[in-house]
Amino acid sequence: MQMTFRWFGKEKDTVSLEQIKQIPNVVGVVPALHDLPAGEAWTMDRVQAMYDEITASGLTMECIESVNVHEDIKIGL
Repeated sequence: MQMTFRWFGKEKDTVSLEQIKQIPNVVGVVPALHDLPAGEAWTMDRVQAMYDEITASGLTMECIESVNVHEDIKIGL
């Protein structure tokens, strides 16, 4: 089992990747593109940039949290 930490990205999270690296036994993060509006498609370029940023810090990107679901879908519109 890998110890990971949820990370909202440098634009949305007050905790940096450098700070996450200091948490004992944490080797990776579980990110998402929370800066994009709900329902907007994630481009491969954005996912790759996020991956590159995380791995450059010395952490791994173990998975990606699911796409934000638009409120219209949640309420059945």
